[in-house]
Amino acid sequence: MNTFEDRKKSFENKFAHDEELKFKVNARKNKYIGEWASKILGYDSKQEKEYIQLVIKSDFAEAGDEDVFRKVKEDLKDHNISDEEIRKKMDELNEKAKSEFI
Repeated sequence: MNTFEDRKKSFENKFAHDEELKFKVNARKNKYIGEWASKILGYDSKQEKEYIQLVIKSDFAEAGDEDVFRKVKEDLKDHNISDEEIRKKMDELNEKAKSEFI
């Protein structure tokens, strides 16, 4: 019986660790997206920090990346950045964030 409980606890710990890692990677990716977009928007360092926080907070609207995508798309609408370019940059920055934690 003790072995079963040990395995159960081990799986629970792995799940918690994996979820924490996903959260950290996602937050880092959103930070990078905010940095990228703020450069296009021509923000100074103070504005950039504020904008990064807005991008990170926008991710809590719904599950997935669509909430962040919509925010960045809306903010960059006057800068002639295509949906495809935004999504490509989001994918690229997601891989960069993953590589920093794995």
